[in-house]
Amino acid sequence: MGIKERRLSSRQIASFQRLVLGFYEKNRRDLPWRNTAHPYHILVSEIMLQQTQVERVMDKYSLFVTRFPDVASLAKATLKEVLEIWQGLGYNRRAISLIKLAGIIMSEYGGRLPDKVDELLKLPGIGKATAGCLVAFAFRKPSVFIETNIRRVFIHHFFQDREDVHDDEITPLIEMTLDRKNPRDWYYALMDYGSLLRKKIENPNKKSAHYARQLPFEGSDRKIRGAILKTLIEKSSMTEKNIMTDIGAEKNRVKKILSGLVKEGFIIKTGKIYRIA
Repeated sequence: MGIKERRLSSRQIASFQRLVLGFYEKNRRDLPWRNTAHPYHILVSEIMLQQTQVERVMDKYSLFVTRFPDVASLAKATLKEVLEIWQGLGYNRRAISLIKLAGIIMSEYGGRLPDKVDELLKLPGIGKATAGCLVAFAFRKPSVFIETNIRRVFIHHFFQDREDVHDDEITPLIEMTLDRKNPRDWYYALMDYGSLLRKKIENPNKKSAHYARQLPFEGSDRKIRGAILKTLIEKSSMTEKNIMTDIGAEKNRVKKILSGLVKEGFIIKTGKIYRIA
């Protein structure tokens, strides 16, 4: 059985927009990537914000766009140079994606970030939510997308008596309520409101059909991966034995993670020596 689309009256839409924009007027967050119209800088911020809290992105964003101020400089960068700044953000695959993405933009788009969702989706590391964000924030064009804070707002306001809410039920409401004249500030307002809800009430996203609790970072393979990369950035090259001694992790686990990092293009193995690619 298909999902039944919910409709909102013009009065409901106007009331919802007044609520969200009224909150934003008094409580908007002053974030550095909101004070620029540079598509590349907004791209960097959106890739960094994938699965990473705003507080952790703040300092790294400024360092990154200072070190790599445009697409051309990033396209010429080595992975080691990018990872030196990326350390602490986690999910290091995004760093590789950014470098690849910059190269494609230079070679196929004349150094200019495309402004259409279908073109953005062809680029590495960009999914539907990031593509929608870029169209709205970098180019101020209306787009329909959903991310965690937006999902939280719509579930809280329109699905309070429901569980297992599917994104396909939320997306039409996002489209109905979208401020098409000023999508950039409208989505910023939704995100700021959603961020507040996370702190004030029990997370509405637990009612989402897509909700999954994040696994603990402590003791995880993600933590070991990060420690290996950090060590290799600091010491340039090391043997497997020295890496294990340095990070203090179990031998078979380290061997498996090293093999994965080689396959993913993060590190290179020459003989017994590992180094950043």
